[in-house]
Amino acid sequence: MKSLFFGDGKDEKNQGSKNWYVPVRYTNHFEGSGGDPGFISDLYYADIYDGEDNFSSWDTDGDGIFAYWHRFWGKDEIDMFPEVFVGRLACRNIFEVKIMVNKIISYESTPADPDWFNNFVAVAGDTHNDSDTNYYEGELMCDYVLDNYLTNFNPVKLYASNNDIDTLHVCSTENIIREISAGCGHIFFTGHGSPGVWDTHWPLDFRWSDTPGGIGCYDFFSLNNKEKLPICIVEACHNSQFNVTWLTYGRGYPECWSWWLTRKIGGGAIATLGHTGLSYEIIGENGDLDGDGVNLPDCLETVCGFQNLRFYETIGEGVDILGEVWGETINKYLTTFPGMEAQIDAKTISQWVLLGDPSLKIGGY
Repeated sequence: MKSLFFGDGKDEKNQGSKNWYVPVRYTNHFEGSGGDPGFISDLYYADIYDGEDNFSSWDTDGDGIFAYWHRFWGKDEIDMFPEVFVGRLACRNIFEVKIMVNKIISYESTPADPDWFNNFVAVAGDTHNDSDTNYYEGELMCDYVLDNYLTNFNPVKLYASNNDIDTLHVCSTENIIREISAGCGHIFFTGHGSPGVWDTHWPLDFRWSDTPGGIGCYDFFSLNNKEKLPICIVEACHNSQFNVTWLTYGRGYPECWSWWLTRKIGGGAIATLGHTGLSYEIIGENGDLDGDGVNLPDCLETVCGFQNLRFYETIGEGVDILGEVWGETINKYLTTFPGMEAQIDAKTISQWVLLGDPSLKIGGY
């Protein structure tokens, strides 16, 4: 958007252009939660053709409403498989452009030093109240990544469950700032969010009046990791909703959490991937939901958890161009959960945005 302070991000139900340097597309996907009657989807720019090599218009019924899906009133049939890899540098001004250009050049110009790059910072807690199973969903997800896909990385676990044994490694604001500032190649947040804040819950304690602390946009001023820049995945609601301004929704954040972390001068991330709307996890244990023959907790086998695991699985397979990892993650997801069969799958995929350079060589050249 052109302004940090004001401006409507949406001209009409399909798009926003008037107050944008680079336009956005909105879906018209009503999945029943009531929280996102339309959300930003950059996948629109990547899904060029359908499965028969025809132009993928995202308006198959020709009514002028893009990506329409109402559980009672029909839907546009969308292919969703990306033909190109798309990322967005959501720069508001020339200053931010210079920050990002310099960060990308610096990151790619030399191989990253393993002393910091091989650190994987996992930030998580007990995301949901699943009284039958009592899984710590966020921590389960991080552990699975580290145990199965990025096994050569040094795990730095900032877990809510560490509260009784190691308070230096709970997901408090101070601890998160310390570990990012020390440098890491990857950082994975999984919990709850908004355009300005990420946080999670203590084990089996789901009050918002007492949380580990998490980290918000204004805390990013304290990050000083300089050129030791991670790729960040944030699995939470609305952290990547990049149409916010200071006056949007009365939240008091001129830019969203994911972009602020990415464009932060003197540190932050080199790229952040997250959701522009409500993110989803399935809780409990209801069998082998992804049908791969291995029965895992449902939070790992469905929607955002499944998506995150596919991202790190793809990196573990040796794919080292960031946009290609993004695209292959979507391909794997849709191969297992076709996007047009369930609204929750279509939304999970179409709202997942890469704020960064899709041509980025992970770890530098």
